[in-house]
Amino acid sequence: MKSQEIRRGMAVEMDGSPWLVISTEQVKPGKGPAYIQVKLKNLMTGSHMEKRLRTSEVIEQVNLDRREMEYLYSEASGGVFMDLETYDQVTIPADILGNTLDFIKANGQVTAHVLKGQVINIELPPVVDLEVTDTPPGIKDATKTNQLKEATLETGFKTRVPPFIKIGEVVRISTETGDYQCRAGE
Repeated sequence: MKSQEIRRGMAVEMDGSPWLVISTEQVKPGKGPAYIQVKLKNLMTGSHMEKRLRTSEVIEQVNLDRREMEYLYSEASGGVFMDLETYDQVTIPADILGNTLDFIKANGQVTAHVLKGQVINIELPPVVDLEVTDTPPGIKDATKTNQLKEATLETGFKTRVPPFIKIGEVVRISTETGDYQCRAGE
């Protein structure tokens, strides 16, 4: 397919590796030919790259099988997930998961990218709602300054939250940066 047909969410092959297209932008500079600016994520290593492609350039599309999976539990070799279509249990190694388990609760659903029968990536939603299990009490008059305090979430992930957040509250966290966004439901 031509590079101008690339869309967000597609998988393409470049340099012998599968890459997930995160974003595309068609650029028409005042001088010179138009080009496509793409942001890519390597599905094998997790690294990111930006690349300029000529509009006439031919790119090979990779057919990924996207399967809905449910996270069951962790073990020493990785995380155990269940395919929601076949009910098969699959252990996904920790090197493929990366920090994914910081954002998934038990029985949480994710989309797995499968290439040639092997899970190569887990796609998380942009934000997740997690309960605060431990955080120090708020500081008096902390609303006057932009101070943040440490909080431990139900998955064990630690992040920084505003001082008015208490134990038991559910907060919305960005899966890309791990940062606090807002209280859930706001």
